[in-house]
Amino acid sequence: MSGRALPDLPEGEMEDEEEAGSSQDVGHITDVKQVLFQEDEDSDYGSHKKLGKVSPQHVLPGNMQFPDLFQTSNLLFYERFEAYKDYLLGDCKPSEVMEFIAEYLERALEPSGWKAVWRTDIFEVLVEVTDVSCSSLKAVVQPCEPFLCECRVDCVNEQSIRDLLEVKEQKVPLQELYVVFEDSGEYDQTAMAIEHVRFFYQNIWRSWDEEEEDYFDYFTRCAEPRLRLHYDVLEERIPSELVSEYHVILTRCEQVYSQFNNLRNTLSNRDSDSDCELDNISMVEGMKMDGELENLKRKLKLIENPLLRYLFCYQKSPGSCSLKKKGPRTAGGRVMHVVCTSMSIEMLTCLTRERLEPESCNQSQEIQFHKDILEAVNACFDGDLVLVCPGHYFVYSQICIADSIQIEGYGMPDDIIIEKKGKGDKFVECSGSHVKMSNLKLIQHNAVEGIVSILGGMTELENCVLQCDTTGITVKKSSQLLMKYCDLYGAKGAGVEIYPGSSCSLIDNGIHHCKDGILIKDFIDEVHDLPKITLENNVIHNNEGYAVVLVKPGTELDGARSETVQEANNLDANVPQVKESLDVIELESDETMHPVEETCIPVSSERVPEGNAKDEEHSTSYCCIASEEVDGNQAIVSELTANSRRKTVIHKKRLSTLGITKADDEQIMSQEMFVSIADNQFKRNGKGSFGTFLF
Repeated sequence: MSGRALPDLPEGEMEDEEEAGSSQDVGHITDVKQVLFQEDEDSDYGSHKKLGKVSPQHVLPGNMQFPDLFQTSNLLFYERFEAYKDYLLGDCKPSEVMEFIAEYLERALEPSGWKAVWRTDIFEVLVEVTDVSCSSLKAVVQPCEPFLCECRVDCVNEQSIRDLLEVKEQKVPLQELYVVFEDSGEYDQTAMAIEHVRFFYQNIWRSWDEEEEDYFDYFTRCAEPRLRLHYDVLEERIPSELVSEYHVILTRCEQVYSQFNNLRNTLSNRDSDSDCELDNISMVEGMKMDGELENLKRKLKLIENPLLRYLFCYQKSPGSCSLKKKGPRTAGGRVMHVVCTSMSIEMLTCLTRERLEPESCNQSQEIQFHKDILEAVNACFDGDLVLVCPGHYFVYSQICIADSIQIEGYGMPDDIIIEKKGKGDKFVECSGSHVKMSNLKLIQHNAVEGIVSILGGMTELENCVLQCDTTGITVKKSSQLLMKYCDLYGAKGAGVEIYPGSSCSLIDNGIHHCKDGILIKDFIDEVHDLPKITLENNVIHNNEGYAVVLVKPGTELDGARSETVQEANNLDANVPQVKESLDVIELESDETMHPVEETCIPVSSERVPEGNAKDEEHSTSYCCIASEEVDGNQAIVSELTANSRRKTVIHKKRLSTLGITKADDEQIMSQEMFVSIADNQFKRNGKGSFGTFLF
């Protein structure tokens, strides 16, 4: 085991003079932690509480009067993070995890003399610990006198518990012990150490972790992402569907690993004289299991890593809206739904004059009045109109639009506010064939997903104000978005996310004060599902990152770059050449990521800063410059078109490996001309107008 210096654990009882001498330092450290770990009030990520703090008492439910227990299960993220990083795991490798934990327990646990409740799914028994085996994570126990037991089945009694302990040689897992509370403080650290070990094996450790490569730090690579995922789930930061998917994948991965491990043990124990043909069949089955296992583990890592989860996970299939499509009314006709908190005579007069005159609408059209916007939308059938009068409307659940309807604000957007209250996965979800929303202001709080999710069909947004919380608008595969004269801001992710196979037209909009303006997702496995993008006359400004970001595969493209880049360029010699300068960083994930590629263009010597006067002798030079100084529109067009051509070349190579030597070049070329980007303004974006994220 590699040497390391473990921090000295706090003693249960401290001398008076030590307390007096350290009180000032403790107060100073507390003040520093309060500054460094400031977070939202409802977040578990920030805490200035003492590491390893335990609540005094916890009363067990049930009829039996057990002693009070240490309450250790409600620790905050920061407390667990510090414990695993500094005490349990440190810089250990996967193969050293057990050894590091055993060493930690030897320093932290009282070897004997403390009481605990032995808790299983069937019973709870008060026991006394007489010895601890840290290497096997077990404790030697004996029932306390008088015997206290709370059982969930009738067949459990004192004798059966003693017989069970005799079979187990009086040893029980440490994870099943919950330490009895004592005022002396002598067993505080024992209770905390057992809680950390219990949480580790319940939520962080995986059966296959010990077989991972030993070239990386286990805490950074595995423990920290899984710990963050656990608290993200607790705080409802992740869509519930994605959480369910993660648990399904994890369960399946454990099943496959168990089968694979059993098969591997069977093959290793088989005699060399056994049937060779049977061994070959088993080897083929093992290879299939190994492939499936690696695929499942890769999916788990994508969900566990916060950045990869944001970029690639939770892609709902088109048309899978939570609300089923109703279609047109059986009796025919369309209904106008008027939503208002209160109706004045003046408002009714204006509404009658402007919207209900004979030349404005069908006089036989039915009108329904509602006070709640969600009630009006849920009452709609295909072709209905929801007319929202000025007011401030609160929504406590998602707005799901599966039919072709129109939601129109009667007035200016700032006068018609629809605000999402409470935590939830979604705000507005659209899958109707043609949905239009206009003259509205949407405000989102405590969100997990974007403010508007377009899962299918076409959604049109006109003259709307979108105050986002997480991602802004998400345009999924086979969906269409037409957004005009809108103002979008406040997204902690991208203002607009465009998926492969979608169609997105953004005209005369403002997108600002987001992490990134527009995020275009492009995956190599979907060669012909190119997003069709129109960006015209938009002002994308004051975003933390880039105005426009392209996410594309790096590994496969880089591997084929040397062979295919020349062929891709020959497809169209007139494509402007863009020199890429990669700024490479390593993320804590299973892959090396390239976050961005800054656009570089030939720059004349007159534009070189004065500090570089020594370079003025060169007529031209390549250098990275701020995107505000270049034509960002042309840079985006060039990169997207070049990426399309590279994908086309790779697709043709795939066809040739399958024996298909001739492809429909006209169809391929027609799909390359999918970009219309002109007259956009990119101002004061933190990293520039355009960047590329390689995964």
